[in-house]
Amino acid sequence: MANKVEVLLREHVQYLGKCGDVVNVAAGYARNYLFPRSLATVANDDNKKQMARRRARLDAEDAARTAELDKLVAVLAAVTVTTKAKADAQGHLYGSVNAGQIAELLTKSGHPTEEKHVRLDAPLKTVGKHAVKVHVHGERTADVTVVVEAELGEAS
Repeated sequence: MANKVEVLLREHVQYLGKCGDVVNVAAGYARNYLFPRSLATVANDDNKKQMARRRARLDAEDAARTAELDKLVAVLAAVTVTTKAKADAQGHLYGSVNAGQIAELLTKSGHPTEEKHVRLDAPLKTVGKHAVKVHVHGERTADVTVVVEAELGEAS
């Protein structure tokens, strides 16, 4: 039969709430964890007013970050990169185009990307256009078009 206390969160606390939320928690949790780490404070009127101003500022920053990410996704979605690889007459590559090569192509085209952000189910093994997902942030991804062309002058 733990006593519940009402606290005002000063930071985002996973599984509990966002900054500015008023939540009911066990007294020991508040006293031993939230208060010493400055994650929460007593939920009184003065603290609520102060936190409302801070929450408005944080929401504005979050909206700006979201707009910036949307812009980046739109820019990446319009990108098309092209590579050449040796292929047979049917359009099957002798090798493959992997995530590292795609990341390098994107970086050369002015869109710095790390290999771990390129999401491929399997390496590209055919000539043609392929839609490749590039992880931007969180759950945001952009579809980049990768064109694989057959290298000319290769007769086997």
